[in-house]
Amino acid sequence: MGGRMAERVKCVARLALVAVVGWPAGAAEPGAGDAAPLFAYVGTFSSPLGDVLPTQVDLPPGNGRGIHCFRVDRATGALASIGTFELGTSPSSLVINDEGTRMYSANETDRVGEAGEGTVSSYALDRATGQLTMLNTVASGAAGPTYVSLHPGGRHLLVANYFGGAVAVLPIDEDGRLGEATDVEAPQGEIGPTTATNAPPGSFAFSGHDRTHAHMVEATPDGRFVFHVDLGLDRIFIWAFDAETGTLEPARQPSVAVPPGDGPRHFDLHPNGRWFYSIQEEGATVTLFDFESQHGTLTPRQSWSTLPEGFAGSVFCSEILVSADGRHLYAGNRLHDSIAVYAIGDDGTLASQGEQWSRGNYPRSFSLDPSGRFLYCCNQRSDNVAVFAVDPARGMPQFTGQFVPVGNPSCVVFLETAPSTHDDE
Repeated sequence: MGGRMAERVKCVARLALVAVVGWPAGAAEPGAGDAAPLFAYVGTFSSPLGDVLPTQVDLPPGNGRGIHCFRVDRATGALASIGTFELGTSPSSLVINDEGTRMYSANETDRVGEAGEGTVSSYALDRATGQLTMLNTVASGAAGPTYVSLHPGGRHLLVANYFGGAVAVLPIDEDGRLGEATDVEAPQGEIGPTTATNAPPGSFAFSGHDRTHAHMVEATPDGRFVFHVDLGLDRIFIWAFDAETGTLEPARQPSVAVPPGDGPRHFDLHPNGRWFYSIQEEGATVTLFDFESQHGTLTPRQSWSTLPEGFAGSVFCSEILVSADGRHLYAGNRLHDSIAVYAIGDDGTLASQGEQWSRGNYPRSFSLDPSGRFLYCCNQRSDNVAVFAVDPARGMPQFTGQFVPVGNPSCVVFLETAPSTHDDE
């Protein structure tokens, strides 16, 4: 089903970019000696935001080199490099299809075309070697694509365009190639204040309250509804999805607001499909919504701070993630450089288990491996991915001592090649 909810588990001519995987000299062929290798791919910032924002032409290039590829040691969580798929843009968000045969990237800082659009790309995956092959690149529907997810039907890619404030639907053909957008939606409204309602004392955190900013988009596991958050509008939008036409229509409840200025960034739906959690970038909170799946409505119930009691100063929240077993929730704090850990109660409410230092600067995102035993944290400004072993009882990540050098890492996704336990059912 592609996206995290289901996983629980400008123009083509712009691709005059070099896109080649170079396996390290003398290294064994990826997958050799392992009948079912596990691969990891790290998206990065590899080009400056000046490509998107012409007024910022003096920004240096990112430290990434495209999509960094690794083979995972299932026993220790260690990542061994098997090469880099070099790109001149920033594949800051990645998603892999259910079959493990195709990958898609949001090229966040690709230069915008005449229509002001960024681009997204598709790749073929070799399940034996982990190697990538570029298929095609198309316009993303607006500027600054920052997040991609797959509709559960596997026929559409959903894109959140941060700088363009729009979400787009792109069709996927039988070969996994992307087509032109079948729908682009850019809701308008009142921009929230520059001071968050729930900002910590002394916070100067201000990011997206200058205009509309679509930050994440993802479908429900049954594919009937699509959520997207707009940080600048302080709203979570709910769309009804037409899988035949690849179009979005406002649901019965078109949107729900978070407190002014708090800035919703990311969200995750509990495996039971009833509890929806959003994280607010500037308000430093996690909010629990009850999700009613028949009509697609969200009802806010309770919020919690992502920070320890007594914290004062600036913070930008980042990632939010519910474990596959539904027992724990993780929330990222940039500047505080921590991962807050919560136990999820029988009613969906959260109980703090404490915080874990991210072992780096500016934890932009983190992911659990398919087994749920290891957590990988992308420390964007420290140029590393830190590896943690997860305590199964409390859900607390324990640092393994392993740092993986990657320039400006943004996200981690996994290619599982072991047969599913459900394959024969």
